[in-house]
Amino acid sequence: MGKIGFDNDKYLKLQSEKILERISSFGGKLYLEFGGKLFDDYHAARVLPGFKPDSKIKMLANLRDKAEIIVVINADDIEKNKLRGDLGITYDLDALRLIDAFREYGLFVGSVCITHYNSQPAAEAFQKRLSSLGIKVYRHYPIKDYPANVPLIVSDAGFGKNDYIETERSLIVVTAPGPGSGKMAVCLSQLYHDYKKGIAAGYAKFETFPIWNLPLKHPVNLAYEAATADLNDVNMIDPFHLEAYGETTVNYNRDIEIFPVLNTMLDRICGKSPYNSPTDMGVNMSGYCITDDAVVCAAAKQEIIRRYYSSCCSLRQGMSSQSEVFKLELLMNQLNISSSDRPVVDAALERSRATGSAPAVAMQLDDGTVITGKTSPLLGASSALLLNALKYLAGIEHSKLLISPSVIEPIQRLKISHMGNHNPCLHTDETLIALAICAASDPIAAKALEQLPKLKGCEAHSTVILSRVDENVFHKLGVNLTCEPVYKTKKLYHR
Repeated sequence: MGKIGFDNDKYLKLQSEKILERISSFGGKLYLEFGGKLFDDYHAARVLPGFKPDSKIKMLANLRDKAEIIVVINADDIEKNKLRGDLGITYDLDALRLIDAFREYGLFVGSVCITHYNSQPAAEAFQKRLSSLGIKVYRHYPIKDYPANVPLIVSDAGFGKNDYIETERSLIVVTAPGPGSGKMAVCLSQLYHDYKKGIAAGYAKFETFPIWNLPLKHPVNLAYEAATADLNDVNMIDPFHLEAYGETTVNYNRDIEIFPVLNTMLDRICGKSPYNSPTDMGVNMSGYCITDDAVVCAAAKQEIIRRYYSSCCSLRQGMSSQSEVFKLELLMNQLNISSSDRPVVDAALERSRATGSAPAVAMQLDDGTVITGKTSPLLGASSALLLNALKYLAGIEHSKLLISPSVIEPIQRLKISHMGNHNPCLHTDETLIALAICAASDPIAAKALEQLPKLKGCEAHSTVILSRVDENVFHKLGVNLTCEPVYKTKKLYHR
């Protein structure tokens, strides 16, 4: 554990250079569609050990004098209150979060573009809210038969009826809270208007996965398929690149399927498309920055197993389909891996069996040691695990009580008697607060609390689906958590 297989500094350098090359090749203005997550790309950090979750935004921050941001959001997503599953907030709120985050890095957010606008009440209300905050808002409208009807799309009745987004910089980063927002259409619409105005500009995609210059069935590329199993994305050999250059590269099905249409649009807008393949469109230097293939292969296999458990739990909660689980099982079979290749799984299940099938959690620390925790009258299994792990890291005797029962019991009374809870066991957030209080007067508790940063990157597995509170604590600590797809109780309602 803890091995590095990716050179993050090299990645930042190469990616920045390639973007600047694209800007220059198009005469000084580039619309760069950003796929994936800009601020918190934990998937990339997990499958490419050494990649920093904030690498992309730091790279953009280095280009802040040239860059401006357009945040794109689909009006239908606003109307439906679509949620970001990882953050639990709606897309419109996430758009505001993104703007704040960009500004913290000193990046200029020029505007927000509401796509698929059709007078949806929620979209109109969101536009008013943005305007009151001093943010420029533009509207793009549905185009009949998009993307097939190219003559209509590339006309004054198609892209021509969209608002033209006024921009000031040479690098226009087009991003969104999630997929399906219309980022590519915004870029192409802007190109259409720019060329009508005599402004030279170009379009490219900022990509991370799949990695075009790794083999099709490389574990890192298969991990991308696992991450997008809900979208049914499939990695493919790029036939256009193979035909144009005689070189085998990897792309994914949606980009390959849309390329002929996109290329036709670029022909009509620019006179001639600058690209021969979807691989040509991407700016992706990550494959050149892998320093240890064995390390990234092992990390990618672990990510696929984690995605499998996540999908199983999502199916159990009624939020995904059986076909998604089947796809992940097929990916695991291709790589000849199983849940047994995740050491914390068997450790947690064995701990549960040893305690009469009570919930248990296991964690693998950076040195490979596996620590477990079980449910007790005072603490939930996750809380017990955290305390046991902190004791081990601090060199504290396992029998030592870090939190006195006299501290825990009043918290339990508060939960049951006044807060409407039925389970007296302390959740992880309550346990850490109690530990922090004890640390104020107990140097041993303080020593244990100081070990929290060492949990980042550790692996954990629970024998039951954890509460959202416990999941969030593990996430904030940087622990990679999986759960068995079963609930602690047989109730129909689980909080």
